[in-house]
Amino acid sequence: MRRDAELTDQIKEIHADSVGVCGSPRVQAVLKREGARVGRKRVERLMREADITGVSPRRRGFTRRDSKATLASDLVERDFTAKSPNRLLVTDLTMTSTSEGS
Repeated sequence: MRRDAELTDQIKEIHADSVGVCGSPRVQAVLKREGARVGRKRVERLMREADITGVSPRRRGFTRRDSKATLASDLVERDFTAKSPNRLLVTDLTMTSTSEGS
């Protein structure tokens, strides 16, 4: 328990030095460079218990729905079964990159 408290203090210091960006893999790498023998899962647990999170990279170009816009009609009526090959093509538009908004 005392070792966990010491590690948590080190983790908080590393996290603060990185301006709150580092997640558990980077924190563990820094600890390893400093000579501490600690596993990734232990670092994850200690960070979770101390409510410390890193910044996860966000993909650019996600579509945000305009709350005032009218919804498009459901042309496939939520039936995603194709009667024959190449008859029904469907995609998740929230994950399709567009040049709009950049």
